[in-house]
Amino acid sequence: MNAALLEYEMKKAKISTTEMCQKLHISRSAFFRKCNGKSQFKLREIQQIVDILKLESPAPIFFSD
Repeated sequence: MNAALLEYEMKKAKISTTEMCQKLHISRSAFFRKCNGKSQFKLREIQQIVDILKLESPAPIFFSD
């Protein structure tokens, strides 16, 4: 998971962490646990993030080393 790239894409789209959490229906603490690798994003959440941020592919953010 490349949390820095996710943060960059969110800033580029002018989506705050609070807004993203509301759209995903998860708490801020759950979002940060997922970004920090303590838990994983569900496939549904990944698809929602791709749609919200209008990303071409989730691979660089969610499937990186």
